[in-house]
Amino acid sequence: MYRRRFLRRVGAAGGLAATTALAGCSAVGGDPGYDVGMVADAYRPAELTVSVGDTVVWENTSARAHTVTAYESAIPDAADYFASGGFDDEVTAREAWHDDFGGILESGDRFSHTFEVPGRHDYVCIPHETGGMVGTVVVEE
Repeated sequence: MYRRRFLRRVGAAGGLAATTALAGCSAVGGDPGYDVGMVADAYRPAELTVSVGDTVVWENTSARAHTVTAYESAIPDAADYFASGGFDDEVTAREAWHDDFGGILESGDRFSHTFEVPGRHDYVCIPHETGGMVGTVVVEE
């Protein structure tokens, strides 16, 4: 039933070992290529300030599965909803996660969203919400 997910994880573990062996070689003085990393139980940084029109890239930098899921009630009224998995609303994103890990970002996976509306945009990792894994993107004009 979950064979593909298992095989992806096994493949990711092998890739992680290779990456670990080369750790520090490509990142010395370099840009990691993402704006927000996901560690075991937090987003790093937990709050990010960007300008209208900027695209934010999240990367799962841990071995645990995560999501990026906007709190629908905690984004500006005119803002587009965002969630890994491309869901249109928070209820659908949560149901998809609970049904079959919809919106999952496994180690090394990325998600991006372009912010067009100024204001505070709060989001959460569904499987780690009770542990306090929440983040904020503040969008300025």
